[in-house]
Amino acid sequence: MNLAIRRFKEEQAGKGIFNRSSGLGYYNIVKTFVTSGNCINDYDIDRVEKSKFAFPLDIQRQIHGETTMGWTGFVSKMKDGKHFGFGTTFHWEFFQMPDGYSVDDIEEIINHSYVLKNGELRSHRQGPQTRPEEYKDAVVYRERPFFECYLDNL
Repeated sequence: MNLAIRRFKEEQAGKGIFNRSSGLGYYNIVKTFVTSGNCINDYDIDRVEKSKFAFPLDIQRQIHGETTMGWTGFVSKMKDGKHFGFGTTFHWEFFQMPDGYSVDDIEEIINHSYVLKNGELRSHRQGPQTRPEEYKDAVVYRERPFFECYLDNL
């Protein structure tokens, strides 16, 4: 952090080493600190395709607020009428999916709910730090990890 702050100040004052004549020094030092470690080369990409774990934006917009402190629990009603519980501590862009289902099968989001192993749909809203006791018998599909990367000149 201290190095980044020092370099930003140097570049803003015109005392940096990046592209002094081009005037892009500050831009380039910010780019270096922000994108360093999150870069891939365009030639390393074989193909780009939609992730089978990616919840479409219209589905993400149906997920509302935390159910309990640090936890968002919700149920997806599928086109065939079955319900599946999902949960996340923070991210809701990508989720593990039940066998035989895809994100395209989701018809509706039921917020602050969960599904027991016997398929019973239950309400989850209990308070800021409480999960229902029977939640231990719920089947919850969790968020999937992802990363962000930077591709220059795309």
